Amino acid sequence: MGIRIIGQKLPDLPWEERPGNDDPVWRYTKNPIITREAIKGANSIFNSAVVADKNGYSGVFRADTKELIMQLHAGRSRDGLSWKIDQKRIEFQSEEPEISYFIYGYDPRVVWIEDRYYITWCNGYYGPTIGVGYTYDFKNFYQLENAFLPFNRNGVLFPRKINGKFAMLSRPSDNGHTPFGDIFYSESPDMIHWGCHRHVMSPTTGWQSTKVGAGPVPIETSEGWLLIYHGVWTSCNGFVYSAGVALLDLEKPWKVIKRSKHYILNPRMPYENVGDVPNVIFPCASIQDADTGRIAIYYGAADTVTALAFTTAGVLYDFLEEFSYR
Repeated sequence: MGIRIIGQKLPDLPWEERPGNDDPVWRYTKNPIITREAIKGANSIFNSAVVADKNGYSGVFRADTKELIMQLHAGRSRDGLSWKIDQKRIEFQSEEPEISYFIYGYDPRVVWIEDRYYITWCNGYYGPTIGVGYTYDFKNFYQLENAFLPFNRNGVLFPRKINGKFAMLSRPSDNGHTPFGDIFYSESPDMIHWGCHRHVMSPTTGWQSTKVGAGPVPIETSEGWLLIYHGVWTSCNGFVYSAGVALLDLEKPWKVIKRSKHYILNPRMPYENVGDVPNVIFPCASIQDADTGRIAIYYGAADTVTALAFTTAGVLYDFLEEFSYR
C-alpha cells in the first residue's frame, strides 16, 4: 500500500495537480497568496501557520509593521487560498505579567492537540525564545510560560503526545542572524516544563551546510514522522534558505530514518528571490488529506509574502528512497 498519512480527511484542501515534471514539490500557479495589502500598515506578511478547522481554515500570521516590529495576527479562510486577516495583532491573555509583556513575536506554528489549538512562536524575552500559547476559537488567545531559555527559534510541536508527553522540536541559536543551528527534540508532561532533550540533526553539506530548522508540524504516517525542514547555506551574497524532508521514528522522533540529500524546494521564482531578505523559502505550515495523501505547504518567500506549494506523502517518500543520506 505504500506510505499512508495518519490523520484528518480533508478532501477540499487547496490543490493543483503536478505540472508534468518530476519535481517533488510544485508551486501554486497564483502565488503569492498573501501580500502586505492584507493588513493596513504592514510591511510584509510571511512565515505563517495554517490549520484546518470546522469553518474551513484558520491561522496565525507574521506581519511586520512599517516600523519593522514583528507581530502576530489571526486570520480565517473558507478555501485556504483567500484570507481575511485581523487588522489588530493578537493580544495574549496571561496571569503572569512577566511573560505576557509583548516585545515581538514571529514565525508561528499552530497545531491541534487533544482539545485546543496550540501556538508556538519566536517570542521576545531578553532575546528570542519559544513562546507557547493556545486558543479554542482564534478569537481569544492565552499565553503559557516560555518553553526554553533564550536563545532559541523554530519551536514546532508534534500533533499528539509521544509516550504520554508533549513533544517539540527547536533550534537553539544566538541573539543574532544565527550562522549555525541544529534541530533538537524535547518533551514535557504539562506544556510548561521541558526536558529530556535529544539531538535530531545537524547541518551537512551544500544547501543545508550552515543551519537547519524544523518547518511545519510533523506529519504522522505509517512509516514515521514526515518532517519538512529548512536548510541554509552561506553563499557569497548571504544566506540562502531552501526546504528539505526527513523521516523520523514514530516513537523516538530524535532518530532519523531518512533525510534528503537534495532540496525539495529552493528559491527560484521572483517572489522568492526578491524581497526584504532575498533567496528565502521558509515552510511554516502544512495541511494534508489522509485519504489521498495530498499535502499543501504554506511558506514564507523572501521574508515578504506568503506562498503555497503542493506534494503528496507518496512523492516525498519516493524522493527519500532515491535521494537520502540513510
